[in-house]
Amino acid sequence: MSIPFTQLFVNGQYVPAGNGNSFEIRNPSSGKIVGKAAAASFEDCKAAIDAAHQALQVWEGTPPHMRRDIFLKAADLVSADKYKIKIIQTMHTEVAAVDSWGFLNWAVCANYLREVAGLVNQLGSTTQESGVLPGTKILVNRKPVGVGLAMAPWNAPVWLALRSVALAILCGNTMVLKASEYSPQSMAIIVELFVEAGLPAGVLNYITVKAEDSPLLVSQIIAHANVRHINFTGGHRVGRIIATEAAKYLKPCIFELGGKAPMIVLDDADVASAAKVAGFSVLWNSGQACCGTERLIIQKGIADQFIAGLIEFCKVMKAGNQDADTSANLGPLLTEKAAENVLNMIKEAQAAGAEVILGDLSREGSLIQPHLVKGVQPGTALWDKESFGPVAVISVVDTVDEAIQLANSSDYSLAAALWTSDIHRSLDIASRIRSGYTNINGSTIHEEPAFPFVGLGGSSGYGEFDVAHFTQKRRVVIHAGINPFFA
Repeated sequence: MSIPFTQLFVNGQYVPAGNGNSFEIRNPSSGKIVGKAAAASFEDCKAAIDAAHQALQVWEGTPPHMRRDIFLKAADLVSADKYKIKIIQTMHTEVAAVDSWGFLNWAVCANYLREVAGLVNQLGSTTQESGVLPGTKILVNRKPVGVGLAMAPWNAPVWLALRSVALAILCGNTMVLKASEYSPQSMAIIVELFVEAGLPAGVLNYITVKAEDSPLLVSQIIAHANVRHINFTGGHRVGRIIATEAAKYLKPCIFELGGKAPMIVLDDADVASAAKVAGFSVLWNSGQACCGTERLIIQKGIADQFIAGLIEFCKVMKAGNQDADTSANLGPLLTEKAAENVLNMIKEAQAAGAEVILGDLSREGSLIQPHLVKGVQPGTALWDKESFGPVAVISVVDTVDEAIQLANSSDYSLAAALWTSDIHRSLDIASRIRSGYTNINGSTIHEEPAFPFVGLGGSSGYGEFDVAHFTQKRRVVIHAGINPFFA
């Protein structure tokens, strides 16, 4: 049986790399080769940029309602079983995602596309009277920024690839989407969807790059004069490198980077529900989610009950190879190196006095069972750094002020959650938590399509996937007569 080959998509055509090079994709659970992808050179990347640049004028001039209609058609198309099955199967094959995670990647697409289509109403012009020259009018137009570079990660490859390009395209930009080298097949589904929906050639271009070639090629793409803006979702280390490159050319960026999301559970919370939701939030996709819960801050009065409920939930969660073990409901981490890094973080915390209350500090390849660690102190890697694994730290506190202080003792600021039955008090507490998203009585893993995640700087990044970022305001002043100063 032949393995699938993912090609580049440039100017409406699927093409191999110009030099014929390719790279292999391996399933992180089995280690088997499950696909190959074209390994783009800079000439291929330049062709993608050129195609996007050539398509820009026509696409920018396409009436917004016609752009909207393509998105609505894409939403209808992706709702079909054809795409649901393809997304679930491809993600399972390529990144060993469990079916529920693949289903989530599919399920959010249609609603997101419809929400984005609805934002077309924000693209109109506004007119107002001059405040200094009587009779003079100011027309403010929203215009696309231009050709953009989008880079999305492997952990939610379909959903995050879609988010990286969709609103930008609706706003009239043309895009070059660079795939993660771990998930090129999964991300290519978004290209297929837009092609089927009728997106014109050149508006969306797709490149796949070998890991070792990526740093140089990305820096060359950023440096290209026709690339006007960049968005990157991924780790903070790479994000800082990209920010440095973009700063050389003063190009605007969106960065959605890491997370170390806290969940605060107060004495008056629905403890059973909080424990269950916390379990999901910690373990979904084996902890490989930037908005996943990594820190549990529990008020003392309900700590024992909460911890007991959380342990009970975690004990029925099992990491394994779903192809060989039907009882497995958690998948592997992406690499053995990632798994070893998680264990090293736990061991360091344990050596500093923390207590491992669930988990055996072992791994089988890249598989790690759920771990819960109590009494982790700020200053250790497990508190300060994103683990991206099936582990959470538990801190027991006496007061709300102490809980807020712990929640804010991090360089991350992407998402948070607060559990309490007092909604009025919750609004005051939420306003004191340094987080772009705070979910009251919910999971940290929640994003509204019209209000995407936003980091507040530092290791979570900055910038928003919104109309304001993907457009520029241009002012046209219609003078009523000669300015008196010049008369």
